[in-house]
Amino acid sequence: MKAELVRIGNSRGLRLPRNLLELYGIKESDELELEERRDGILIKPKAESETKLPWESAYQEMAHEAAEKAEWAEWEQIAGDGLDD
Repeated sequence: MKAELVRIGNSRGLRLPRNLLELYGIKESDELELEERRDGILIKPKAESETKLPWESAYQEMAHEAAEKAEWAEWEQIAGDGLDD
C-alpha cells in the first residue's frame, strides 16, 4: 500500500487511505503514535491504556484496594492466632 506526502504550509503531511482510517478507527484530530524503527516509521493509533483514569474511577479503584487490604489483614489475624481447626 502506498501513501502520499503532501505540502501543508511549511510542513509536510501524510495522506492516509480511507480504508486504513476506517479499519483502525482513526478520525480527524486523533493523536497517533510515531515509533522510529531501523527500517522505517511505525504509525499507530494512540493506545487506550495510556490515557489517564478520571478522578472518580481512580478514587474507586484506590478505595477497592484499601478494602481488600483490610479483608486480608483480618484473615492474617485469624490464621495467625495459633488455633488449629
